[in-house]
Amino acid sequence: MITNHTKSLPALKGRGAADNPENRFEPLKVELEPDWVESAPNRKIETEYFIDSTKQILAKNTSPDISFDYSINPYRGCEHGCIYCYARPTHEYFGLSAGLDFETKIMVKKDAPALLEKAFSSSKWRPQVVAFSGNTDCYQPVERELQITRRCLEVFLKFRNPVTIITKNALILRDLDLLRELARWNLVRATVSVTTLDNRLTRIMEPRTSAPEKRLEALESLVKTGVPTNVNVAPVIPAINEQEMPQILKEAAARGVRSAAYILLRLPHSVKELFQKWLEEHFPERAKKVLHAVQDTRAGRLNDPCFSSRMSGEGARADAIKRMFELSCQKYGLNREKVELTTEHFRRGNVKQGQLF
Repeated sequence: MITNHTKSLPALKGRGAADNPENRFEPLKVELEPDWVESAPNRKIETEYFIDSTKQILAKNTSPDISFDYSINPYRGCEHGCIYCYARPTHEYFGLSAGLDFETKIMVKKDAPALLEKAFSSSKWRPQVVAFSGNTDCYQPVERELQITRRCLEVFLKFRNPVTIITKNALILRDLDLLRELARWNLVRATVSVTTLDNRLTRIMEPRTSAPEKRLEALESLVKTGVPTNVNVAPVIPAINEQEMPQILKEAAARGVRSAAYILLRLPHSVKELFQKWLEEHFPERAKKVLHAVQDTRAGRLNDPCFSSRMSGEGARADAIKRMFELSCQKYGLNREKVELTTEHFRRGNVKQGQLF
């Protein structure tokens, strides 16, 4: 697919990216005619869904700075449209773009529940924590209709295999019944990412995610249900939302959350270009300041792929962010205890058809 736009396009309502930067694997590119660019504000791009007929559903992780060995992703691409999403370049492996293609061309793994059950039934599977999801959000908008994530959770409960979940969508509350039962067996931990408390910033930076207040409400509901719950301040963007970290942690703690984490902004491959264009569109007066601040945490670069530093950065500014996080956690009583999920209840055989609880 030929997907490069060299001219700057205006923002699209409800979308994070404004265009499709070129695919780094494609030798050809196309430049838009000036008259097309002038008519761009009238564009409307619908989301398309494609069947992903993958034969395996558990992805093996070999990154030393990630706490899980396996993850499950029911969808490729994500309609949430977060402009900063580090997973955007994965769409380039399919001849698509990390830009609008990533958030409007979603691949659906409809067989995920059956594939997960097959994996857990195998004598080769050793029960362990599986992360849900490691790449794109398992509770993105289409999940409301397709319920692939919910059916996978039923499989986790059926086999009593532990699972962690991370999302930016309050849709997770739909599955409180399953999460409650998983928690009863110490089989689940849920994380809700809260990037900002500013509704306006949410709408332009991560346009189809749940509003900040809805995410805080989700955290509170999860805690009240008995689900071990974590708040993730992610990504922390220097000179954009870093100053909000203490207040986000305070609001989460006030709702009963007792653990927290953060991740510094990551801009791999074409995400750098997308993020820069987004800054120029929405924050033209401080775009350079933000980029310089990012570079201050990445040894003069906009991205650092090194395992030892890619999540938290390096340098004085990164150290200050880390210290702010630690002091805030101490102040609000976060991270005083660590939740360890168990594999002792895993069962492979003698599970009746359809049995969940």
